[in-house]
Amino acid sequence: MSDAVFHDMRVHRTRRDRSAVARSLCIVALTGGAAASAFAAGAGTEGRMILLAGGAFLACLWAFGSLPGFGLHPEARLRKAVQAWFASLCIALISALVLADPHTDEITRFVLAFLALAIAQAVCGRILRTILRRSGHWGEAVHLAGDPARVAGLRSWLHANPDTGLDPDPDSRAVKVLWADAAAPSPEQLERLARTYSQVVLVHDLPRTTMTGIHPAWQDGAIGTQITLARRDGISRWIKRGIDLAVVIPVGIVALPIVALAALAVRMVDPGPAFHVQHRDGRDGRPFAMLKLRTMYLDADRMLARLIETDPAIREEWETHFKLRHDPRVLPVIGPFLRTSSLDELPQLLNILRGEMSLVGPRPFPDYHLSAMPADFRARRATVTPGLTGLWQISERGDADLGVQQQLDDFYISGRSLWGDLSIFLRTFSAVLGRGGAF
Repeated sequence: MSDAVFHDMRVHRTRRDRSAVARSLCIVALTGGAAASAFAAGAGTEGRMILLAGGAFLACLWAFGSLPGFGLHPEARLRKAVQAWFASLCIALISALVLADPHTDEITRFVLAFLALAIAQAVCGRILRTILRRSGHWGEAVHLAGDPARVAGLRSWLHANPDTGLDPDPDSRAVKVLWADAAAPSPEQLERLARTYSQVVLVHDLPRTTMTGIHPAWQDGAIGTQITLARRDGISRWIKRGIDLAVVIPVGIVALPIVALAALAVRMVDPGPAFHVQHRDGRDGRPFAMLKLRTMYLDADRMLARLIETDPAIREEWETHFKLRHDPRVLPVIGPFLRTSSLDELPQLLNILRGEMSLVGPRPFPDYHLSAMPADFRARRATVTPGLTGLWQISERGDADLGVQQQLDDFYISGRSLWGDLSIFLRTFSAVLGRGGAF
């Protein structure tokens, strides 16, 4: 990728983001206008209706995405404003009829005052926007990236249409980048953008510049489709750690007798250590000792080597899944039970308590499993903390081959969030109870 594609990705910190100032001024101006009109109409029923309509108008503007309305084409701004006024009129009329039972003359005075307020707001809003823009306080700072020719066309269009509120030549830090290209950014490009921005807008077609073939009218009149980039670290990482501890400590206390009984059963079937320790790679490639209840015979590694050497079918299954559906190394009775119920994973609560793992994340694979993956993907997996459960565990479990495992882990890493982790954690229970793909 040439540097010209990202030539607008500058970060300046000399001035505040002007969009915050514009939003505040717009809200104050609109609220003040509604209140002034209400007092001008008097303290009667129609005055209270005007005040209610003014507040409802602000709420409707916000709900319709028109406050402050940056990044909208002119027809979309007009449509949203008319919808907001009509909705606020209906809300005020219905509320008055239900609660106050106004007279016909009061309703007439309200409707006339409402129409006057709508006209005054439209005129004053236009004047206010012009003043703010000329004084350098209207708009949202954005950077442009993508195909150089399309970037030039987008810049020209934004300069010719300042009412969009998007400033492509900011002297302040921008958190949003407009992507002007025929194709969406590749995963590598998104990773690069995510290091600077929290939002990427895939720009739709413009009157004189074809972008992606998507007409703005098909997307509610917006200049583009917004992608909110997931935050990788920061406060969410500490929140996730707090959730891990809040869950693991009480669950660990409850799980202690279960682990003790399971360990006793393992030793009765095959004397020896009840726990199996494997060295796995954690976040940033740091190795740690992962704990599991032992579900296989002590000489399982030698048994596997012998099976792979003598049975081509087993060798193919192992190289595809790194698991065997009918594994002769598994201890009778207790082994299958612990594996299908996932109780053999309970000792990993201690790994979570020590901070080596999390409740949710890509599973920490052994070295022979990781070595079958591309080096760049192994490095990508090392950017997150491994988990007790993950996306491919709840959707595929043992049925996933290496390619599916990599695809699901990549999908999780790209879009991980606290809500996503909570969803995976809750869905783990149904996956365990269903036992689909577990062996």
